This record gives sequence, C-alpha cells and structure tokens, in this order.
Amino acid sequence: MTPQAEIQTEPVLELFRATGAYLTGHFRLTSGLHSPEYLQCALVLQHPEHAEWLGRQLAQELKALLLERSVHAVASPAVGGLIIGHEAARALGARFIFTERDSSGKMTLRRGFTVTAADTVVVVEDVITTGGSTKEVVELLTAAGARVAAAASIIDRSGGAANVGVPRVALATLQVITHPPESCPLCAQGLPATKPGSRPV
Repeated sequence: MTPQAEIQTEPVLELFRATGAYLTGHFRLTSGLHSPEYLQCALVLQHPEHAEWLGRQLAQELKALLLERSVHAVASPAVGGLIIGHEAARALGARFIFTERDSSGKMTLRRGFTVTAADTVVVVEDVITTGGSTKEVVELLTAAGARVAAAASIIDRSGGAANVGVPRVALATLQVITHPPESCPLCAQGLPATKPGSRPV
C-alpha cells in the first residue's frame, strides 16, 4: 500500500464506525469463511458525500500507483462495487462499467458493455477478502483484450495478502480474523452465523 493510503486509514475506519458500518458478531463471508467482524460498506456508501469522498481518495491512490497514466474505464463487480466504482470513475474522468454473474455463477460483461485493446482499465471494489471477485474481473477484462493496470478497494481484509494478478491499493488494510466453517470457534459455541453481504453463499 502506498504512503498516501496509510495516511488515510484512520479517517476511513472512523467513517465506518461513525456510520455503524463496522459490525461485530458472527458473520459468514462471501468467501465462505467465518469472521467475528464485518465492514458493511453499504452503510457508508448510502451517504453520497461519503461515497464521493472515498471515490476521490481511491482515485488519488490509483493515480499515484499508475504515475498519472490515463485510465479509460473503471470496472466493478456487481453489486458491492457499483457505487464506489462509479465514484472512482467520476474522480478519474473515466467511464464506468460493471460485471455480473450469469446463471452458472460465471462473471460476465452484459448490458452492452465492451472493452478493447485500446482501453486501460482499473478494477474497483468495496472490500477485498480473498480477492476472488476482483481477480475474476481482471481475468475477464484481460480476456476481452483490455489492459488491466491496477485494482483498488476501500477495505483490504486480507492484511495485504490477496493476489488479484495486478498491482492494487486500498484505503485501509486490516488483518481480520477468519475461520473455515469446520473450525470456527463461534460455530463451536453454537452462535448462528449471519450473511450480511450482497451475495448469498
């Protein structure tokens, strides 16, 4: 993560706390892992002024990473990346596209969205845990011919470990405790797990 992102970490987390978006309990993540903590970005992004500010911060980080190279498009996986991706695209002066999963669960470009070999694209998401969704979008865009230059997220829950195949930045990097379901101590205590995200598992 860049020095600029490190400076912004505490204000970002304070924003999550102030909006009730930093949750504690027993959560089943999209990755299938269980965790006692969850950052519900939707509770922050429901406020347009917060979404705009976070989008500007991500745009600054991406510009620093890419050394001011032009970005033609920002792509995000639906649903979680839509608002922050759109705000980052606005701040970068780029168009915004998004990917969706088809009936088989495969990430696809629909709604007439296309990319070409002339496009430099960045992938923006709200939260990265394993990096799986972001990596799928990177691979999809690369296969379509675009040059995927970088990825970004508001929160990196992997402690910096997630590998999405391109350089990436985050506004706050956390080392959040996660457990496989079969060895989850909260499950062992009989505490029910809830799924707070946008996609069922």
